Formats: sequence, C-alpha cells, structure tokens
Amino acid sequence: MRSIWNGAISFGLVSIPVKLMNATENHSLSFRQIHAADGGRIRYRKVCELEEKEVSGDEIGKAYEDADGSMIPITDEDLAALPLPTAKTIEIVAFVPASEIDPLQMDTAYYLASNGTPAAKPYTLLREALRRSRKVAVAKFALRGRERLGMLRAVDDVITLHGLLWPDEIREPDTVAPGADVSVRDAELDLADALMDTLGDVDLDSLHDDYREAVEAMIAAKVEGGGASAPAEPADTGGKVIDLMAALESSVRAARKAHGDEEGDEGGGEGEGAEVTPLKRPSGSRASRTSSTGKSASGRAASGKAASGGGRGGGASAKESAAGARKSTAKKTAASSSASPARKSTAKSTAKTAAKSASGKAASGKAAASSGGRGAAKKSTGGAAGKAAKSSAKPAARKTAARGRSSA
Repeated sequence: MRSIWNGAISFGLVSIPVKLMNATENHSLSFRQIHAADGGRIRYRKVCELEEKEVSGDEIGKAYEDADGSMIPITDEDLAALPLPTAKTIEIVAFVPASEIDPLQMDTAYYLASNGTPAAKPYTLLREALRRSRKVAVAKFALRGRERLGMLRAVDDVITLHGLLWPDEIREPDTVAPGADVSVRDAELDLADALMDTLGDVDLDSLHDDYREAVEAMIAAKVEGGGASAPAEPADTGGKVIDLMAALESSVRAARKAHGDEEGDEGGGEGEGAEVTPLKRPSGSRASRTSSTGKSASGRAASGKAASGGGRGGGASAKESAAGARKSTAKKTAASSSASPARKSTAKSTAKTAAKSASGKAASGKAAASSGGRGAAKKSTGGAAGKAAKSSAKPAARKTAARGRSSA
C-alpha cells in the first residue's frame, strides 16, 4: 500500500515514527459525461477568467475568497509557517472506552504502519496497551490542510486511525424525530424482539453490492451487443403499513421461513402450521356382533339340521340355501357398518331381521325334518315330502336375500 502521510505518534514522551495508508477503497463505478448527440466527451477545462485561456496544474495556486469577492492568495510556505504542532504528529490526548465515541463521528479509516526498525518496539507497546485496556486513544492530527480529530484502536496486529468529525460538525436532530407523541405496546415490542431474534447474526463477509454487480452485467451485455438486460421486477415491500401487528407477524413468519425454522411458526396464516388429526375408525365390535349374529343364526340352522336325524333329503337342501342367503346378507351388513357409521342402525335392524328369519326357517326345518323322519319307512313318501319342502324353501330364500339387498 502506498503511504499518504509520514509522521509520528506522540505517546507521552514516546515518539513512534509511522506511515499513514488508506484502509478503505471505493468500488463504485464511475461514469463520464458525454454529448448525447454524438457521444463526444464532455471535459472541464481550467481556464483563467482574465486571460480566457487554459492553464496547467503547476500554474494553479490557492486563495481565500473574501466576503466582497476579492481573492487572498495563500501559499504552501504560509501554511507551513503556522504554529501547528500536529502538522507532522498524531498527538494522543486521552484514552477512553470505545463506547464513549459516537458512531456519528466516525469518518475515514486509515492503517498506521511502523516506519523503520526502531519504531517496531514502541509500536507494539502501544498496540498491546490498547488491547489490554480495551480502550481507544483520542488524538489530533493534521491532514490535507486542516487539523482533524482521530481515534486509535488495535485491530488484529495493526493500529488503525479513524478520522472523527468535530462535535460541532454533528447536526442536532431536533426536526427529525416524529412530531406527535407515539406509544408502543408491549405486544408490539415482543414481536419486534422475536423478529430480531429470528433474523439473528450475519456474516458481513457474505454481503456484497448487488447494484454494482447489476451495472457491471448491464455494461457487459452492451459490450457484447445484446443491449440492456430486462429490468427486474421490484420487490413488493407491502406499501404503506396499516396494521403494525400484522406486519410484524408476517415479517416473523417470512424470516422463519427464510431461515428454515417453519416449525416454530406459531399462528401461521391460512393453511400454515396446521395438523390433521385422523378420525378413529369404529372399533368393529358392532360389526363383529352383527357378523356373529349372522353366524349364530346359521349355527341355529345347523343345529336344526343336526336335530333332524335321518331326514336330510329336501330339508337339508332348503336349510343350505337359506343359510347361504343369510351369510351373504350378514357380510354385506358388516361391510356397510364398517364403511359408514351413519348406517349402523340400519345394519343392526337388518341383522335382527336376518336372525328372526333364520330362527323361523330353522323351526320349519325341524318340522320338515320330523315329518321326514316319520316317513322314513316309506321311501317314496319321504322323497315326495322332500321335494315339496325344497320347492317351498326356494321362494323363502329368495325373499330373505331380497330383503338383505334392499336394507344394505
């Protein structure tokens, strides 16, 4: 780095030779003025008003303009002869905590480097003293023709000098604050605190100048002949804030979403953060009872069959047909009960009807079986009775099946 000033730090009776270098640089893009009609450069020429001719830089001097417009010449020798002890010295006047320095006073920053080998020891001493005391040094120095106020502090292994504005150069903010008395509620402060906590810290090294990058991209597109790039849509900032609480809540939700913390989003917008609780299915006890009712009906029919003894001819086939119809009805009723809780009462009545019908048919089966047993000695008579029972059982089975389908 190129030094812009050479001098010394006055630390009591200790003098530390140093060189001053700029600690910052400007990356802003600069533009030239041109004649819009033909693209010609517009230049400012230094012209003497008396002779009406351009003069070079080595012919230009300094002057102070008096109130009446007259010019009072000031030479470099006049400035060097001033009794200014800070002309070549950074004079430390006090050591104070850094919190006492108003950030509004902060100005340009500079690096101070030790000038020569003999300056390394006192330079290191001052740096370590600043670091251990956790204080900054307030100093006065002269640069570019005027005396200035400065602050020295230790940054890593370097002493930095920050130019400070004089206290009378800071304007009073009397007319800047809101005129009307405004009160803030605790709930609004709580939301503001939540937003601050959500945004959290930031790595300053990750921040960059988006505007400068966009200008550079636009210039590159023009150089390549592609013309200007399409303008980006401006971000919707929401316009005028009407409801401060709603704006704060929306800001907290947006910040949590951007930081991947959607789990902690309480009271989210419509459809956000909602949990779906599945409804519990019926325990199946009623359906099983309905199914067991059908099974008990078929069981009673089976017991009727066992009680019939040897008469298994036409009565057996009638009971099998009726039992098959009852099983189908019971299955449909159980399926309907588990699928739709609203049809439980219908399924229950259907099961009761099927049970009554099964009981009646079991009784008729018993009667048919006993008559078939009495006619077991005469095979032809038993065969005729079986055929009659079979023909009379078929319509009954059809009616029972029809009732089950209609109720289902």
